[in-house]
Amino acid sequence: MHPAAAFADLSHDELVAAGEAIATPLDLAATRPLGRTILDAVAASRLVTRSNANLGIVLAIAPLAAVPDGAAPSPAAAAVVLAATTPDDARDVYMAIALANPGGMGRRDQWDIDGPAPESLLDAMHAAADRDQIARLWARGYAPLFAGPVADIAGEIERGLPLGVAIERGHLMQLAREPDTLIARKHGLAAARDASARAAAVLAAGQAWPAEAAELDRFLREHAMNPGTTADLVAAALYILLATDRLTSLLGDSPTIDSTLRANPT
Repeated sequence: MHPAAAFADLSHDELVAAGEAIATPLDLAATRPLGRTILDAVAASRLVTRSNANLGIVLAIAPLAAVPDGAAPSPAAAAVVLAATTPDDARDVYMAIALANPGGMGRRDQWDIDGPAPESLLDAMHAAADRDQIARLWARGYAPLFAGPVADIAGEIERGLPLGVAIERGHLMQLAREPDTLIARKHGLAAARDASARAAAVLAAGQAWPAEAAELDRFLREHAMNPGTTADLVAAALYILLATDRLTSLLGDSPTIDSTLRANPT
């Protein structure tokens, strides 16, 4: 999504507003229960949008934002936060998911989001890990996020690409690496794997990759396929790069991060 392309129930302006809305709850995450942070962030987002804009982003970032003040977000620190979750956190997270009302969740015999919350939130995330990439982070650890999108985006900037281009290529790299689970749930695993293969082909196109990326965007939109969970992972990667001051270090004397992002909305 960007200023020139919107969905029927979500615009670029709403997406920006939703990002601004979750800032305060996430800023307070280190001092509050994780479930309350997630519920407050989703509630704030829903006040400024017509549909779910950033549930996946909130779920991916909240455990990183909740590490104690003064500690850098890391896979080990996130694991400590998640290990300390309680039944109250589980209830708040289930309330947040119900409030966000995300599409493509399906029905499950155990710990369905329309049913009662589990005693252990991590048990539910383990059960969902094979079908949802955010649940996989919670259940199996954040190391792949650091080794994947975080490293990808940083590497693209280090080789001289503008921030917006580095983000776009980082999204393609993650999609090529791992089928998007939102596409898989809505369209089937074969479609998700095909989208990943197409992303890999874009990256393999050399100097022609921007035109190929535009063609991939057209294809995905025509088939109503949204690699939205991949986008959530990219957003979490950008949070890590910002929270660790690495993005500022990488950009050096480049224009401010905010103006760079707004000038390169892809």
